[in-house]
Amino acid sequence: MKKNLLLLAFVSLSLFASAQQDPQFTNWMFDRISFNPAAAGMKRMHCIQGFHRDQWDGFDRDPKTYMFNYNGYITPKDKLVGLGATFYTEVLGQETNNIFRASGAYHHQINENTLSVGVQMGMISKKLGTDWIAIDDNDAAIPYRGASQASFDMSLGLMFYSGEKYYVGASATHLNAAELDELNIKIARHYYFMGGYNYDINGDLTLRTNALLKSDLAAPVAFDLNANVLWTNSFWGGLSFRPGDAIAPMLGFQKDLGCKTANRKTTCQSFMIGYSYDITLSDIRDYSAGSHEIFATYCFNFSKAPLKARHGNPRFL
Repeated sequence: MKKNLLLLAFVSLSLFASAQQDPQFTNWMFDRISFNPAAAGMKRMHCIQGFHRDQWDGFDRDPKTYMFNYNGYITPKDKLVGLGATFYTEVLGQETNNIFRASGAYHHQINENTLSVGVQMGMISKKLGTDWIAIDDNDAAIPYRGASQASFDMSLGLMFYSGEKYYVGASATHLNAAELDELNIKIARHYYFMGGYNYDINGDLTLRTNALLKSDLAAPVAFDLNANVLWTNSFWGGLSFRPGDAIAPMLGFQKDLGCKTANRKTTCQSFMIGYSYDITLSDIRDYSAGSHEIFATYCFNFSKAPLKARHGNPRFL
């Protein structure tokens, strides 16, 4: 236990001193809107989504992240505008991070492809716990126990895609690089480059590939590579790989619940659930039992059923 506490303190201090990175999710390819606002509206449905990540299981006070997303759209004057919202809480030892972001994206059709441009605005806050002791209480650079501060936060994103076939995108979070002077922390800008392609192997199998590059221009660039196979548009299994960090098997299930019409309104629904387990590759593997992550997504659409034309025969008036 003592060894776990010492190691966790070292990891937390390293994160604290280097301007905390954005949360990391192994199943990021099923999210995207949390770090790229241009993804809002891509699915052409209204979706609500929850994520939970338990990182480095086995540590005392191991990092935990909880995230909620909404992803939807509107069509003013037959134009597609994506809408989104993200809220997450991340607990890293004595540090708690909260972020709320509201997203908007405009989608422009280019032949069979679509280019979307998105913006996010919201708030970021950090809070320190009280169960720690400063080495030097007279050091002005060390924040007091229980300190907290919030600031405005802004992100931008681009996405170029073709339905469910492929996508490429780029985004930047924390563009205003807020300074939390009471905590002696400056939020670093983060940059993301992503892409994916779906290969139809046969009528029952689809290979889905995804890649993500992320950097804050200070720490080494991080890569996330993923491939998973979808069977009969229902079950999937695959593998994610982050060089130097983890390899993660994953599995999931999705179901199209179809459409129903009642009172001239058509409702279409679907849901998805997935799980991944990160096998740690770094030196932390001697202390950690790995990382667990689970998410669930429910999507729906409402539309008015068209009126059926009826023709009367004057012979029967």
